[in-house]
Amino acid sequence: MENSINESDIKHYLKSHPDFFERNAHLLTEIFLPSPHGKGTISLAERQQIAQRDKIRVMESKFTELILTAEENEATAAKVHELSLGLLFAKSIPALQQHLVEFLAEQFQLPHTQLKLWVNESHPADNVFIQAEDSLKNWAKDLSQPYCGTLPTMDIAGWFSESPASLAVIPMRYQEVTFGLLAIPSQQRSRFYAGMGTLFLNRIGELVSASLAKHII
Repeated sequence: MENSINESDIKHYLKSHPDFFERNAHLLTEIFLPSPHGKGTISLAERQQIAQRDKIRVMESKFTELILTAEENEATAAKVHELSLGLLFAKSIPALQQHLVEFLAEQFQLPHTQLKLWVNESHPADNVFIQAEDSLKNWAKDLSQPYCGTLPTMDIAGWFSESPASLAVIPMRYQEVTFGLLAIPSQQRSRFYAGMGTLFLNRIGELVSASLAKHII
């Protein structure tokens, strides 16, 4: 009785004899397989060439994506550097606010940013320092990361001339002392949304908070 050869046996034989196709090169053009890109058949050699070309295209696509990501990260880093310099050179809170608002409008197309700080003994109420309700202060204090989404239940709608489609709200905090909020509105609903990454917003919050602290705390 003849022994039957199954698929596993063939795989094992080819792996154990890597020189098989070197000794039987003619089979590369005599064995035909279904084409991966349409109807018909192609030789084993052609099938291998197509597979290699497909792998190269995938690798080229990933490499291009990596380059674009690196360029975007470099551009973002340059913008953060520009923001940092402006905050460092600001001689007063009004100058700091102006640089911040202009920067977000020009570099990220986010106009109408509102910086609101709590009134204290050294800073009476004006367009930046406000008499905030305890509920707003407590909400800001409880923010462990920037709030992103639609207008929150806190009454801050009056800060904007028109209701934003979405916004980010960043607590102004230094050494666990929360002393205000930075609200960045957008007319695009998809610009700020719950669950989005907030690394860059956190960085902005830290930079602005540290710059403000020398004027407030």
